[in-house]
Amino acid sequence: MDITQENTAEQPDLTQHYEVLQELGDCYTSVGNYVQAQRCYEKAASLGPDEPGPYVGLGVVGLQENLLDDAEVAFRVAARLDTNCAKAYCGLAMVAQQKCDYKQAFEMYLKCLELDTDNLTALLGLFQASCQMGSFAKVIYYLQLYLDMHPADISVMFSLAALYMKDGRLERSKKILLDILTLDAGHQDAANLLEEVEHNLAQTRQGSRTGVQVG
Repeated sequence: MDITQENTAEQPDLTQHYEVLQELGDCYTSVGNYVQAQRCYEKAASLGPDEPGPYVGLGVVGLQENLLDDAEVAFRVAARLDTNCAKAYCGLAMVAQQKCDYKQAFEMYLKCLELDTDNLTALLGLFQASCQMGSFAKVIYYLQLYLDMHPADISVMFSLAALYMKDGRLERSKKILLDILTLDAGHQDAANLLEEVEHNLAQTRQGSRTGVQVG
């Protein structure tokens, strides 16, 4: 067997080894063993230098350990290696949010959702950033898009109801909250928000009637 044949034979082994290390890193991250996770991701990165996955993993570890600058560098490397890596943009958004840079967080969450409309972490992060910025139109669009695919996701339904209320669209908010309570009668947050929405609606109607009388 010549050298070319040997290299060709070794390639699948390296790929398999990379994938095992990447999965191990993800497993260690999920159970909070960030030291071992980092080692696995670093080894995976050396075997797959053009793969964004290990750098996304390193970014997540940095976020969990509150090493925000390290996390940002890792996520930026991942985004550079793959400009369509939704997780990298989601990570950059989470770093920006931790640094209270809500404008940057909003933009990065949007970038992530343009690539992956099904990313719930980005969706709820966008909701939080929009509440800080008072900018609701874009996040409402993505929440609606997500609910088209996951019509019974109560956490997203509740976020959308809250945004509709903040945006003054009280009837829409009320309808979604009633839908939530149909799915989960014990959802206390939805019940409380519905009470607030109905109170605001009553005040709005009262104001309209007063206006008519004065006119």
